Amino acid sequence: MRDCLGRVIYVGKAKNLKKRVSTYFHPTKKFHLQEIQPKIAAMISLVADFDIIEVKSEAEALILESQLIKQWKPKYNTDAKDDKRFLLVKVDTQNPIPQFRLVRNRTDQKSTYFGPFVGSRELKKTLHDLRSKYGILLGDTHPQKINETLFKLYDDIRAEIYGHSNEVTLQQYNERVEKACMFLKGKSHEYVKELEIQMLAASTNQHYEKAAQLRDLLLAIKKTLEPSRKFISQPTEKQEIATNSVLLLTKSLGLKTPATHIECFDISHISGTFLVASMVHFTNGLPDKSQYRRYKIRGFIGNDDYRAMQEVVTRRYLHLKKEGISFPDLIIIDGGKGQLNAALTAFLAHDLTPPTMIGLAKKKETIVFSDERPNLNLPLNSPALHLLQRIRDEAHRFANAFNAELRSKKIKESLLDDFNGLGPIRKEALLKHFKTIANLKKASPQELQIIPGIGPKIAEDLHTFLKNN
Repeated sequence: MRDCLGRVIYVGKAKNLKKRVSTYFHPTKKFHLQEIQPKIAAMISLVADFDIIEVKSEAEALILESQLIKQWKPKYNTDAKDDKRFLLVKVDTQNPIPQFRLVRNRTDQKSTYFGPFVGSRELKKTLHDLRSKYGILLGDTHPQKINETLFKLYDDIRAEIYGHSNEVTLQQYNERVEKACMFLKGKSHEYVKELEIQMLAASTNQHYEKAAQLRDLLLAIKKTLEPSRKFISQPTEKQEIATNSVLLLTKSLGLKTPATHIECFDISHISGTFLVASMVHFTNGLPDKSQYRRYKIRGFIGNDDYRAMQEVVTRRYLHLKKEGISFPDLIIIDGGKGQLNAALTAFLAHDLTPPTMIGLAKKKETIVFSDERPNLNLPLNSPALHLLQRIRDEAHRFANAFNAELRSKKIKESLLDDFNGLGPIRKEALLKHFKTIANLKKASPQELQIIPGIGPKIAEDLHTFLKNN
Protein backbone atom coordinates (compact mmCIF):
# COMPACT_ATOMS: atom_id res chain seq x y z
CA MET A 1 0.00 0.00 0.00
CA ARG A 2 1.33 3.46 -0.93
CA ASP A 3 0.37 6.94 0.19
CA CYS A 4 -0.26 9.90 -2.11
CA LEU A 5 3.49 10.56 -2.33
CA GLY A 6 4.19 7.00 -3.49
CA ARG A 7 5.78 5.95 -0.19
CA VAL A 8 5.24 2.34 0.90
CA ILE A 9 3.31 2.40 4.17
CA TYR A 10 2.25 -1.27 4.44
CA VAL A 11 3.20 -4.66 2.98
CA GLY A 12 0.93 -7.70 3.39
CA LYS A 13 0.34 -11.13 1.89
CA ALA A 14 -2.70 -13.35 1.40
CA LYS A 15 -3.93 -16.32 -0.63
CA ASN A 16 -6.96 -14.23 -1.62
CA LEU A 17 -5.94 -10.59 -2.01
CA LYS A 18 -9.45 -9.39 -2.76
CA LYS A 19 -10.75 -10.89 0.45
CA ARG A 20 -7.78 -9.57 2.43
CA VAL A 21 -8.08 -6.02 1.11
CA SER A 22 -11.85 -5.97 1.66
CA THR A 23 -11.26 -6.49 5.41
CA TYR A 24 -9.72 -3.01 5.45
CA PHE A 25 -12.02 -1.18 3.06
CA HIS A 26 -15.48 -2.74 3.47
CA PRO A 27 -17.92 0.15 4.27
CA THR A 28 -19.65 -1.71 7.08
CA LYS A 29 -16.38 -2.10 8.97
CA LYS A 30 -15.21 1.47 8.77
CA PHE A 31 -16.43 2.74 12.14
CA HIS A 32 -15.67 -0.57 13.84
CA LEU A 33 -12.05 -0.26 12.80
CA GLN A 34 -11.86 3.28 14.08
CA GLU A 35 -13.12 2.17 17.46
CA ILE A 36 -11.11 -1.04 17.83
CA GLN A 37 -7.95 -0.42 15.80
CA PRO A 38 -7.26 3.29 15.35
CA LYS A 39 -3.82 2.55 13.86
CA ILE A 40 -5.41 0.61 10.99
CA ALA A 41 -8.00 3.33 10.48
CA ALA A 42 -5.20 5.91 10.23
CA MET A 43 -3.38 3.74 7.69
CA ILE A 44 -6.51 3.30 5.55
CA SER A 45 -7.02 7.05 5.39
CA LEU A 46 -3.54 7.41 3.86
CA VAL A 47 -3.72 4.65 1.24
CA ALA A 48 -3.73 6.08 -2.30
CA ASP A 49 -2.49 3.16 -4.42
CA PHE A 50 -1.54 -0.53 -4.44
CA ASP A 51 1.23 -2.62 -5.94
CA ILE A 52 0.51 -6.33 -6.37
CA ILE A 53 3.10 -9.10 -6.77
CA GLU A 54 1.99 -12.66 -7.45
CA VAL A 55 4.17 -15.57 -6.29
CA LYS A 56 3.87 -19.33 -6.56
CA SER A 57 3.70 -20.49 -2.94
CA GLU A 58 3.15 -19.44 0.67
CA ALA A 59 6.86 -19.93 1.31
CA GLU A 60 7.80 -17.48 -1.45
CA ALA A 61 5.20 -15.03 -0.14
CA LEU A 62 6.68 -15.22 3.35
CA ILE A 63 10.20 -14.57 2.10
CA LEU A 64 9.16 -11.74 -0.22
CA GLU A 65 7.06 -10.08 2.47
CA SER A 66 10.02 -10.18 4.84
CA GLN A 67 12.41 -8.80 2.22
CA LEU A 68 10.08 -5.94 1.23
CA ILE A 69 9.45 -4.94 4.82
CA LYS A 70 13.19 -4.90 5.48
CA GLN A 71 13.76 -2.87 2.31
CA TRP A 72 11.02 -0.26 2.76
CA LYS A 73 10.45 -0.35 6.55
CA PRO A 74 6.77 0.65 6.15
CA LYS A 75 5.32 2.69 8.98
CA TYR A 76 2.36 0.37 9.59
CA ASN A 77 4.20 -2.98 9.55
CA THR A 78 4.91 -3.83 13.16
CA ASP A 79 6.40 -7.28 12.50
CA ALA A 80 9.37 -8.54 10.50
CA LYS A 81 11.29 -5.27 10.68
CA ASP A 82 14.13 -7.05 12.45
CA ASP A 83 16.96 -7.22 9.92
CA LYS A 84 18.37 -10.23 11.76
CA ARG A 85 15.60 -12.62 10.72
CA PHE A 86 17.20 -14.07 7.56
CA LEU A 87 20.89 -14.22 6.72
CA LEU A 88 22.74 -15.85 3.83
CA VAL A 89 26.41 -16.65 3.41
CA LYS A 90 27.66 -15.48 0.02
CA VAL A 91 30.80 -16.94 -1.56
CA ASP A 92 31.85 -14.97 -4.67
CA THR A 93 33.14 -18.03 -6.52
CA GLN A 94 33.43 -16.10 -9.79
CA ASN A 95 36.50 -14.35 -8.36
CA PRO A 96 39.97 -15.95 -8.38
CA ILE A 97 40.16 -15.60 -4.58
CA PRO A 98 36.59 -16.17 -3.27
CA GLN A 99 35.60 -14.50 -0.01
CA PHE A 100 32.85 -15.34 2.48
CA ARG A 101 30.45 -12.63 3.64
CA LEU A 102 27.01 -12.25 5.21
CA VAL A 103 24.22 -10.84 3.02
CA ARG A 104 20.43 -10.65 3.13
CA ASN A 105 19.56 -11.08 -0.55
CA ARG A 106 20.72 -13.09 -3.53
CA THR A 107 22.07 -10.41 -5.84
CA ASP A 108 23.60 -12.54 -8.60
CA GLN A 109 23.71 -16.08 -9.95
CA LYS A 110 27.49 -16.17 -10.31
CA SER A 111 28.06 -16.55 -6.57
CA THR A 112 27.38 -19.44 -4.21
CA TYR A 113 24.83 -18.88 -1.44
CA PHE A 114 24.15 -20.88 1.74
CA GLY A 115 21.16 -20.44 3.98
CA PRO A 116 18.99 -18.75 5.05
CA PHE A 117 20.19 -19.08 8.63
CA VAL A 118 18.49 -18.01 11.84
CA GLY A 119 20.53 -16.11 14.40
CA SER A 120 23.15 -13.66 13.21
CA ARG A 121 25.37 -13.91 16.29
CA GLU A 122 25.87 -17.64 15.93
CA LEU A 123 26.39 -17.36 12.18
CA LYS A 124 29.05 -14.66 12.56
CA LYS A 125 30.85 -16.87 15.05
CA THR A 126 30.60 -19.76 12.60
CA LEU A 127 32.29 -17.71 9.88
CA HIS A 128 35.13 -16.72 12.17
CA ASP A 129 35.54 -20.36 13.16
CA LEU A 130 35.66 -21.29 9.46
CA ARG A 131 38.45 -18.78 8.93
CA SER A 132 40.46 -20.35 11.74
CA LYS A 133 39.68 -23.93 10.72
CA TYR A 134 40.11 -23.74 6.94
CA GLY A 135 42.06 -20.54 6.29
CA ILE A 136 39.45 -18.88 4.09
CA LEU A 137 38.96 -15.13 3.62
CA LEU A 138 36.06 -13.11 4.97
CA GLY A 139 34.78 -10.00 3.25
CA ASP A 140 36.98 -7.65 5.29
CA THR A 141 40.33 -8.75 3.83
CA HIS A 142 42.24 -7.70 0.73
CA PRO A 143 44.53 -10.38 -0.74
CA GLN A 144 47.59 -9.30 -2.71
CA LYS A 145 49.05 -10.90 -5.82
CA ILE A 146 52.71 -11.85 -5.44
CA ASN A 147 53.30 -13.28 -8.92
CA GLU A 148 51.46 -15.22 -11.62
CA THR A 149 50.71 -18.15 -9.32
CA LEU A 150 51.03 -16.97 -5.69
CA PHE A 151 48.71 -14.81 -3.60
CA LYS A 152 49.22 -13.31 -0.14
CA LEU A 153 45.99 -13.56 1.87
CA TYR A 154 46.64 -11.49 5.01
CA ASP A 155 49.12 -9.03 6.39
CA ASP A 156 51.91 -10.61 8.41
CA ILE A 157 50.33 -9.99 11.82
CA ARG A 158 47.02 -11.66 11.02
CA ALA A 159 48.80 -14.54 9.27
CA GLU A 160 50.41 -15.48 12.58
CA ILE A 161 47.05 -15.33 14.38
CA TYR A 162 45.11 -17.51 11.93
CA GLY A 163 47.72 -20.25 11.79
CA HIS A 164 47.47 -21.09 8.07
CA SER A 165 49.88 -20.69 5.20
CA ASN A 166 49.61 -17.08 4.10
CA GLU A 167 50.96 -17.54 0.59
CA VAL A 168 48.86 -19.89 -1.55
CA THR A 169 48.22 -20.81 -5.17
CA LEU A 170 44.72 -20.57 -6.63
CA GLN A 171 44.35 -24.34 -6.45
CA GLN A 172 45.39 -24.49 -2.79
CA TYR A 173 43.02 -21.71 -1.81
CA ASN A 174 40.08 -23.19 -3.73
CA GLU A 175 40.60 -26.49 -1.91
CA ARG A 176 40.11 -24.53 1.33
CA VAL A 177 36.98 -22.89 -0.10
CA GLU A 178 35.53 -26.26 -1.09
CA LYS A 179 35.97 -27.69 2.42
CA ALA A 180 34.39 -24.62 4.02
CA CYS A 181 31.44 -24.75 1.60
CA MET A 182 30.82 -28.42 2.39
CA PHE A 183 30.72 -27.51 6.08
CA LEU A 184 28.20 -24.70 5.46
CA LYS A 185 26.02 -26.95 3.36
CA GLY A 186 25.71 -29.35 6.29
CA LYS A 187 25.28 -26.50 8.77
CA SER A 188 22.21 -25.11 7.01
CA HIS A 189 20.50 -28.50 7.30
CA GLU A 190 21.36 -28.60 11.02
CA TYR A 191 19.44 -25.35 11.48
CA VAL A 192 16.43 -26.90 9.78
CA LYS A 193 16.50 -29.86 12.17
CA GLU A 194 16.74 -27.54 15.18
CA LEU A 195 13.69 -25.58 14.01
CA GLU A 196 11.72 -28.78 13.46
CA ILE A 197 12.44 -29.81 17.06
CA GLN A 198 11.35 -26.37 18.34
CA MET A 199 8.15 -26.51 16.28
CA LEU A 200 7.27 -29.99 17.60
CA ALA A 201 7.92 -28.88 21.19
CA ALA A 202 5.71 -25.79 20.76
CA SER A 203 2.89 -27.90 19.32
CA THR A 204 3.18 -30.49 22.10
CA ASN A 205 2.95 -27.72 24.71
CA GLN A 206 -0.13 -26.33 22.90
CA HIS A 207 1.70 -23.12 21.92
CA TYR A 208 0.01 -23.28 18.56
CA GLU A 209 0.70 -19.70 17.46
CA LYS A 210 4.44 -20.13 18.01
CA ALA A 211 4.32 -23.52 16.29
CA ALA A 212 2.61 -21.91 13.29
CA GLN A 213 5.26 -19.19 13.11
CA LEU A 214 8.01 -21.81 13.21
CA ARG A 215 6.18 -23.82 10.54
CA ASP A 216 6.06 -20.81 8.21
CA LEU A 217 9.72 -20.11 8.87
CA LEU A 218 10.61 -23.72 8.07
CA LEU A 219 8.68 -23.56 4.82
CA ALA A 220 10.54 -20.43 3.83
CA ILE A 221 13.95 -21.86 4.69
CA LYS A 222 13.32 -25.17 2.93
CA LYS A 223 12.09 -23.32 -0.14
CA THR A 224 15.19 -21.15 -0.16
CA LEU A 225 17.51 -24.10 0.42
CA GLU A 226 16.46 -25.68 -2.87
CA PRO A 227 17.89 -22.97 -5.11
CA SER A 228 20.91 -22.77 -2.77
CA ARG A 229 21.98 -26.21 -3.94
CA LYS A 230 22.00 -25.26 -7.59
CA PHE A 231 24.34 -22.38 -6.79
CA ILE A 232 26.83 -24.70 -5.08
CA SER A 233 29.30 -25.31 -7.87
CA GLN A 234 32.96 -24.82 -7.21
CA PRO A 235 35.21 -23.43 -9.96
CA THR A 236 36.02 -26.26 -12.32
CA GLU A 237 39.48 -26.97 -13.68
CA LYS A 238 38.42 -25.39 -16.97
CA GLN A 239 37.38 -22.18 -15.22
CA GLU A 240 40.59 -22.12 -13.16
CA ILE A 241 42.69 -22.42 -16.31
CA ALA A 242 40.67 -19.66 -17.99
CA THR A 243 40.98 -17.39 -14.95
CA ASN A 244 44.75 -17.91 -14.79
CA SER A 245 44.99 -17.13 -18.50
CA VAL A 246 43.06 -13.88 -18.00
CA LEU A 247 45.41 -12.83 -15.20
CA LEU A 248 48.46 -13.61 -17.34
CA LEU A 249 47.00 -11.73 -20.31
CA THR A 250 46.21 -8.76 -18.09
CA LYS A 251 49.82 -8.63 -16.94
CA SER A 252 51.27 -9.25 -20.41
CA LEU A 253 49.31 -6.36 -21.93
CA GLY A 254 49.94 -4.03 -19.00
CA LEU A 255 46.24 -3.56 -18.25
CA LYS A 256 45.24 -1.67 -15.10
CA THR A 257 42.25 -3.94 -14.43
CA PRO A 258 41.69 -7.64 -15.24
CA ALA A 259 40.44 -8.38 -18.76
CA THR A 260 37.22 -9.88 -17.40
CA HIS A 261 35.18 -8.96 -20.50
CA ILE A 262 36.81 -9.33 -23.92
CA GLU A 263 35.23 -8.76 -27.33
CA CYS A 264 36.76 -9.76 -30.67
CA PHE A 265 35.80 -8.77 -34.23
CA ASP A 266 36.43 -10.63 -37.50
CA ILE A 267 35.50 -9.87 -41.12
CA SER A 268 34.64 -12.71 -43.50
CA HIS A 269 34.10 -12.83 -47.27
CA ILE A 270 34.56 -15.20 -50.21
CA SER A 271 36.42 -13.58 -53.12
CA GLY A 272 34.93 -10.23 -52.23
CA THR A 273 31.34 -11.47 -51.95
CA PHE A 274 29.10 -12.20 -48.95
CA LEU A 275 30.94 -9.64 -46.80
CA VAL A 276 29.93 -10.16 -43.14
CA ALA A 277 31.37 -9.61 -39.66
CA SER A 278 31.22 -11.31 -36.30
CA MET A 279 31.72 -10.25 -32.69
CA VAL A 280 32.31 -12.77 -29.89
CA HIS A 281 32.33 -12.02 -26.17
CA PHE A 282 34.37 -13.87 -23.53
CA THR A 283 33.69 -13.47 -19.80
CA ASN A 284 36.35 -14.58 -17.33
CA GLY A 285 38.18 -16.32 -20.16
CA LEU A 286 35.23 -18.40 -21.37
CA PRO A 287 32.75 -17.86 -24.26
CA ASP A 288 29.58 -15.95 -23.39
CA LYS A 289 27.48 -16.91 -26.41
CA SER A 290 24.46 -14.92 -25.31
CA GLN A 291 26.45 -11.80 -26.21
CA TYR A 292 27.72 -12.95 -29.62
CA ARG A 293 26.67 -10.73 -32.53
CA ARG A 294 26.87 -11.04 -36.33
CA TYR A 295 26.59 -8.27 -38.88
CA LYS A 296 25.74 -7.78 -42.53
CA ILE A 297 27.68 -4.88 -44.00
CA ARG A 298 25.22 -2.09 -44.82
CA GLY A 299 27.32 0.97 -45.54
CA PHE A 300 28.74 0.01 -48.93
CA ILE A 301 28.83 -2.65 -51.63
CA GLY A 302 32.12 -4.35 -52.44
CA ASN A 303 35.15 -5.72 -50.64
CA ASP A 304 36.86 -3.41 -48.15
CA ASP A 305 37.89 -5.02 -44.85
CA TYR A 306 38.86 -1.69 -43.29
CA ARG A 307 35.54 0.02 -44.03
CA ALA A 308 33.69 -3.09 -42.88
CA MET A 309 35.62 -3.14 -39.58
CA GLN A 310 34.94 0.55 -38.97
CA GLU A 311 31.24 0.06 -39.67
CA VAL A 312 30.66 -2.88 -37.30
CA VAL A 313 32.76 -1.41 -34.47
CA THR A 314 30.79 1.83 -34.81
CA ARG A 315 27.46 -0.02 -34.73
CA ARG A 316 28.46 -2.12 -31.72
CA TYR A 317 29.67 0.63 -29.41
CA LEU A 318 27.18 3.30 -30.37
CA HIS A 319 24.54 0.74 -29.42
CA LEU A 320 26.23 0.00 -26.06
CA LYS A 321 26.51 3.73 -25.34
CA LYS A 322 22.83 4.25 -26.18
CA GLU A 323 21.83 1.39 -23.87
CA GLY A 324 24.10 2.60 -21.07
CA ILE A 325 26.13 -0.63 -21.12
CA SER A 326 29.82 -0.56 -20.17
CA PHE A 327 32.41 -1.23 -22.85
CA PRO A 328 34.53 -4.40 -22.51
CA ASP A 329 37.89 -4.37 -20.78
CA LEU A 330 39.70 -5.40 -23.96
CA ILE A 331 38.88 -5.42 -27.68
CA ILE A 332 40.70 -7.76 -30.05
CA ILE A 333 40.74 -7.10 -33.79
CA ASP A 334 41.54 -10.01 -36.08
CA GLY A 335 44.25 -8.45 -38.23
CA GLY A 336 47.17 -6.04 -38.16
CA LYS A 337 47.69 -2.30 -37.99
CA GLY A 338 45.26 -1.46 -40.81
CA GLN A 339 42.28 -3.26 -39.30
CA LEU A 340 43.16 -1.92 -35.83
CA ASN A 341 43.34 1.67 -37.09
CA ALA A 342 39.93 1.24 -38.74
CA ALA A 343 38.47 0.13 -35.39
CA LEU A 344 40.13 3.04 -33.59
CA THR A 345 38.73 5.47 -36.17
CA ALA A 346 35.23 4.22 -35.34
CA PHE A 347 35.66 5.41 -31.75
CA LEU A 348 37.34 8.72 -32.57
CA ALA A 349 34.80 9.64 -35.26
CA HIS A 350 31.97 9.45 -32.73
CA ASP A 351 33.82 10.94 -29.74
CA LEU A 352 33.85 7.61 -27.87
CA THR A 353 36.63 6.71 -25.46
CA PRO A 354 38.02 3.35 -26.56
CA PRO A 355 39.08 0.69 -24.07
CA THR A 356 42.39 -1.09 -24.64
CA MET A 357 42.43 -2.40 -28.24
CA ILE A 358 44.88 -4.77 -29.85
CA GLY A 359 45.22 -6.42 -33.22
CA LEU A 360 46.34 -10.04 -33.56
CA ALA A 361 48.21 -10.54 -36.84
CA LYS A 362 47.92 -14.21 -37.69
CA LYS A 363 51.19 -14.75 -39.63
CA LYS A 364 53.44 -14.55 -36.57
CA GLU A 365 50.72 -14.07 -33.91
CA THR A 366 52.01 -10.54 -33.39
CA ILE A 367 50.10 -8.32 -30.95
CA VAL A 368 49.67 -4.79 -32.35
CA PHE A 369 48.69 -2.00 -29.97
CA SER A 370 46.43 0.95 -30.80
CA ASP A 371 48.73 3.33 -28.89
CA GLU A 372 52.43 4.01 -29.42
CA ARG A 373 53.70 0.80 -27.82
CA PRO A 374 55.87 -1.49 -29.94
CA ASN A 375 54.50 -4.77 -31.24
CA LEU A 376 54.59 -7.74 -28.87
CA ASN A 377 55.18 -11.44 -29.50
CA LEU A 378 54.35 -13.67 -26.57
CA PRO A 379 56.03 -17.07 -26.18
CA LEU A 380 54.21 -19.71 -28.22
CA ASN A 381 53.57 -21.74 -25.06
CA SER A 382 52.11 -18.76 -23.16
CA PRO A 383 48.58 -19.35 -21.75
CA ALA A 384 47.90 -15.65 -22.41
CA LEU A 385 48.63 -16.15 -26.13
CA HIS A 386 46.54 -19.33 -26.17
CA LEU A 387 43.59 -17.35 -24.78
CA LEU A 388 43.97 -14.71 -27.50
CA GLN A 389 44.12 -17.43 -30.15
CA ARG A 390 40.98 -19.15 -28.79
CA ILE A 391 39.05 -15.90 -28.86
CA ARG A 392 40.31 -14.96 -32.36
CA ASP A 393 39.58 -18.44 -33.73
CA GLU A 394 36.08 -18.38 -32.21
CA ALA A 395 35.35 -15.04 -33.90
CA HIS A 396 36.67 -16.48 -37.18
CA ARG A 397 34.50 -19.60 -36.83
CA PHE A 398 31.41 -17.54 -36.02
CA ALA A 399 31.96 -15.21 -39.00
CA ASN A 400 32.56 -18.10 -41.39
CA ALA A 401 29.42 -19.87 -40.17
CA PHE A 402 27.36 -16.76 -40.91
CA ASN A 403 29.01 -16.42 -44.29
CA ALA A 404 28.25 -20.05 -45.11
CA GLU A 405 24.64 -19.61 -43.98
CA LEU A 406 24.15 -16.67 -46.34
CA ARG A 407 25.82 -18.50 -49.23
CA SER A 408 23.66 -21.56 -48.64
CA LYS A 409 20.54 -19.41 -48.60
CA LYS A 410 21.62 -17.69 -51.81
CA ILE A 411 22.27 -21.04 -53.50
CA LYS A 412 18.78 -22.17 -52.57
CA GLU A 413 17.24 -19.03 -53.96
CA SER A 414 19.36 -19.19 -57.14
CA LEU A 415 18.32 -22.76 -57.90
CA LEU A 416 14.62 -21.91 -57.68
CA ASP A 417 15.25 -18.69 -59.62
CA ASP A 418 16.32 -20.87 -62.56
CA PHE A 419 12.92 -22.57 -62.66
CA ASN A 420 10.38 -20.68 -64.74
CA GLY A 421 6.88 -20.31 -63.32
CA LEU A 422 7.60 -19.59 -59.64
CA GLY A 423 7.08 -16.15 -58.19
CA PRO A 424 8.70 -14.91 -54.93
CA ILE A 425 5.68 -15.85 -52.77
CA ARG A 426 5.59 -19.48 -53.91
CA LYS A 427 9.41 -19.78 -53.68
CA GLU A 428 9.30 -18.52 -50.11
CA ALA A 429 6.45 -20.89 -49.26
CA LEU A 430 8.39 -23.88 -50.69
CA LEU A 431 11.55 -23.06 -48.71
CA LYS A 432 9.59 -22.37 -45.53
CA HIS A 433 7.77 -25.71 -45.74
CA PHE A 434 10.61 -27.99 -46.86
CA LYS A 435 13.40 -26.10 -45.03
CA THR A 436 16.23 -27.28 -47.34
CA ILE A 437 16.83 -27.91 -51.05
CA ALA A 438 17.71 -31.50 -50.13
CA ASN A 439 14.24 -32.00 -48.64
CA LEU A 440 12.69 -30.27 -51.64
CA LYS A 441 14.43 -32.66 -54.03
CA LYS A 442 13.07 -35.65 -52.10
CA ALA A 443 9.48 -34.43 -52.35
CA SER A 444 7.07 -36.17 -54.72
CA PRO A 445 4.83 -34.19 -57.10
CA GLN A 446 1.93 -34.90 -54.75
CA GLU A 447 3.84 -33.51 -51.76
CA LEU A 448 4.78 -30.40 -53.72
CA GLN A 449 1.08 -29.72 -54.35
CA ILE A 450 0.61 -29.17 -50.60
CA ILE A 451 1.96 -25.65 -51.15
CA PRO A 452 -0.80 -23.18 -52.14
CA GLY A 453 -0.50 -22.19 -55.80
CA ILE A 454 1.43 -25.33 -56.83
CA GLY A 455 -0.87 -27.27 -59.20
CA PRO A 456 -0.29 -30.71 -60.78
CA LYS A 457 1.46 -29.34 -63.89
CA ILE A 458 3.89 -27.08 -61.96
CA ALA A 459 4.50 -29.86 -59.42
CA GLU A 460 5.49 -32.34 -62.16
CA ASP A 461 7.73 -29.80 -63.92
CA LEU A 462 9.38 -28.71 -60.65
CA HIS A 463 9.94 -32.32 -59.60
CA THR A 464 11.68 -33.04 -62.91
CA PHE A 465 13.73 -29.83 -62.67
CA LEU A 466 14.97 -30.56 -59.15
CA LYS A 467 15.78 -34.14 -60.09
CA ASN A 468 18.03 -32.97 -62.94
CA ASN A 469 19.81 -30.13 -61.06
